[in-house]
Amino acid sequence: MKARKIPESDSVEELARFWDTHDLTDFEDLLESVPKRVFERRPETVIPVRLRRQEVEEVKRVAKTRGVQESTLLRQWVREKLRNARS
Repeated sequence: MKARKIPESDSVEELARFWDTHDLTDFEDLLESVPKRVFERRPETVIPVRLRRQEVEEVKRVAKTRGVQESTLLRQWVREKLRNARS
């Protein structure tokens, strides 16, 4: 009888071919338990910022031209200013 072994390849194609012809339940005894939380996101703090309507519209316009969300754009600007302040 051939030894049962799950491929350790990083090739999506190779793994797809393997699992197309095998059943996961046949390998249950070879599987490792994984903790429920593999990735834990650090909590972030939200700081409300008051802007004039015109400023909000300008932020939306710039964010749209750059293809990012308004919050992402503002976060980038704050980080840039903080880096400059440290210099």
